[in-house]
Amino acid sequence: MTFTVSEQTDADWPEVWRVLEPAFRAGESYPLPLNVSEEDAKLYWIKRDGLNAVARDQSGAVVGVYYLRPDQGGPGSHICNAGYVIAESARGKGYAVELCKQSQDQARAMGFRGMKFNLVVSNNTAAVTAWKRAGMDILGTVPGAFRHPVDGFVDAYIMYRALEAAE
Repeated sequence: MTFTVSEQTDADWPEVWRVLEPAFRAGESYPLPLNVSEEDAKLYWIKRDGLNAVARDQSGAVVGVYYLRPDQGGPGSHICNAGYVIAESARGKGYAVELCKQSQDQARAMGFRGMKFNLVVSNNTAAVTAWKRAGMDILGTVPGAFRHPVDGFVDAYIMYRALEAAE
């Protein structure tokens, strides 16, 4: 699998939104209202204190997007938070694992010493499996932390990986 990753530009937003919108509207993995507006989704996804990235396959199609940003401020700013969405047409092909690994390298280059996911929905087994394959560990479980549109209240995992040493 070959893909390139570049920093998201304003011109990329329409393609990024086409990837994000189905995931946000499904309500199965991100804590946003199902009817989130494009404007509010953009405010959620893009932060000035981080990096937004776009992954494209050999044909130039967007296969995934991610963000990296400090999880906390001040003395906690050396740990990043990240979020990913893989395009529906690219799911099940290994992009999530590879994109997570690529983002870990990017995070190291940005000076982050760890990566933390604050809310990984426990019944999103594809994501949990992908993140574990990318070296993330489950630190804890928050019971009933996510209101899934089909399964009701489900647990959410907090996942982490130290990034101090390059691999």
